[in-house]
This record gives sequence, structure tokens and C-alpha cells, in this order.
Amino acid sequence: MSATDTPVLIERRDGATVILTLNEPGKRNALTPAIRLALAEAIDRIERDPGIRAVVVTGGPAMFSAGGDLTAMQVDGLAAGRERFRLLHGIVRAIVKSGKPYIAAVEGWAAGAGFSLALLCDTIVAAEGARFVASFPKVGLVADVGLLHTLPARVGQGRARQMLLRAEPVGAPAALAMGMVDEVVPDGTALDRALALARGFEGLAPLSTALTKEWLARGIDEVLDWERSAQAALFQTADHHEGKAAFFEKRRPAFQGR
Repeated sequence: MSATDTPVLIERRDGATVILTLNEPGKRNALTPAIRLALAEAIDRIERDPGIRAVVVTGGPAMFSAGGDLTAMQVDGLAAGRERFRLLHGIVRAIVKSGKPYIAAVEGWAAGAGFSLALLCDTIVAAEGARFVASFPKVGLVADVGLLHTLPARVGQGRARQMLLRAEPVGAPAALAMGMVDEVVPDGTALDRALALARGFEGLAPLSTALTKEWLARGIDEVLDWERSAQAALFQTADHHEGKAAFFEKRRPAFQGR
């Protein structure tokens, strides 16, 4: 399989850092089934390698991730909807509960589940032109991939409430001001800065990092259990089907609350 056919590129850098690059630019790095499977496999190998001290997650120079793959959201029934989250929630738990620090390098858009993926990371470096949006209500869904846990933890309930309910984009400077991201750097340099931060963990005790992350992960399981049931139910609604249709037809959705 060539690099262009690989949904997640894996590169070991400086011996102790691994870069995971989402690599489906034709789908704007949406979290396709192929990307999910590749991420799960890569994260499992990383976790079992004591020589890896930090992980950088990026989407390349133009786009972090457009979020969920709407073309794959053909869910037949509640049970199938719940099952759809098995692999994805395994990824969420693996990152949040990992003994290794994860650093997101965000260029361009981080939307929907792509926004959620960035916020799973312990540190977020955003390019000046990066934009973030919890776009779930636009397609009749609730925030998932742990965002109901990670966003309030970063910005507080008040700001999180506005982002989750209004689905309005937030630029990198505003995100930094509210504590949603940790650093803002010039466009095209987010990965370089993330790698520099990753090297800093080589001088820190890995067990201290692991135990700190274990404590900070408290509450994630409750959120994931709730979103699994809530989202599976919303997949069956007329509003969700209308939201998807409106997205593909590039028009304003006509939601009716059913």
C-alpha cells in the first residue's frame, strides 16, 4: 500500500516521538471507517512501546479533520447505532487514558468529530488560520467522541454551552483566549511546534505522566456511555436525515423536531 492509499501515516521522529497524520484529503480527513481502524491499530502499538514518549496527531498542512463521515452514517436501527461506537470509543479511551502525552497540531478546520479528536489530546497547537466548530446540531446530532467531557474541562460550562448549542466557528486567537488551545503559531508551523513540545517529554518521568493522565480521565466513561445511546437514537430521526440531505444539497436544513 502506497502512502497515498494509507489512511493514517505513521512516522517515528527523533526516536521517542510518533506522528500520526490523518491522510484522506479527498474526504477532508473525515473520520472514515478506514481512518478509525488505522488509528485504533496504531494507538495500540504505540501504547505497548515503552520507547515512545509522546504522540503528535495532525491532518497535514491544509486540514485537520472535517469530522464524521456523513456518507458512512447509514445506520439501520438502535442496536446498529450503538455498535457503531465500539471502535471509535476504543480510540477515545485509548488516547485519554494513555500513559503517553498526545499533542494535536491543527492547521485549517477541526470540525465536528475532528474538533472532538483534537480536544482528546493533552496539548493543542493551533495555526493562526485554524478554526474549530462543534457542528453536530447542523446535522441533527449531539456532540460525540468525548467532546462533552473535554470541552467543558478546558473552557468551563458557560463557554462550552455556547459552542455546543450554537455551532458557531471559533478562530484560533479566540480559542487561545478562552483556553481551548494551548498555543497559536504561524500557519504552516503547527507540526514543528508540536514536535518541539513532544521532545520536552523525554526529560520527564513517564510514570508521573501516566498517573496524572489517569486522574484527569475521570468522568470520560460516563460521557461516552451517554453519547452512545443518545447518538444512536438520533441517527434514526427525521431531523438527522434532513440535516444530512441539506449538507449534501448545500442548503439550509428544515428541522421539525422529529
